[in-house]
Amino acid sequence: MRKLTYFIACTIDGFIGDPKGDASSTYAYVAGEFLEYLKAEYPETVAAHVWPVLGIEPGTENRRFDTVIQGLNSYRIGLDVGIASPYAHLREFVATRSLTESPDANVELIADDLVGRVRELKAEDGPLDIWLCGGSTIAGELIDEIDELIIKTYPQVYGSGMPMFGAGFEPRDFELGAVRTFDNGVLVRTYTRKR
Repeated sequence: MRKLTYFIACTIDGFIGDPKGDASSTYAYVAGEFLEYLKAEYPETVAAHVWPVLGIEPGTENRRFDTVIQGLNSYRIGLDVGIASPYAHLREFVATRSLTESPDANVELIADDLVGRVRELKAEDGPLDIWLCGGSTIAGELIDEIDELIIKTYPQVYGSGMPMFGAGFEPRDFELGAVRTFDNGVLVRTYTRKR
């Protein structure tokens, strides 16, 4: 059984973006030691068009994930600038009821039964896992399917904004695993779901 991992960036106060979902204020922290860590450990989570800029070699193997799932707002960041397959090195899925036709052959749209489709993907054989990229709404829909959280916390406070999970109140327990700190104040924590 493959894992669904919510690999997400957030502020100290738990927001993944401002009230409209914009998280560009955190981009400055993706540098130095932390950037080298991402390139070495999670290169597949970097959009393909950015690889040459960051010095990631074409053909770099995926280390953790072979599949990405994201909501339309996350996907639209690339789509709005003409990038219809931002993670062409992964199988791409976009949860949306708004788009009725995929803009790219590598991108499969999921309009209905997101949980059912994710369960099918988790049941597939394979050595790599599934990356839940965002956003808040689909993380809320998939909260009970998430096996692992990898939270990249940036040293900023928003005060309000888009939460990590757009879900109703219900406590769910996770167990803390690895914790890594970086010289620019970024903190990466890994949690696994308690069963």
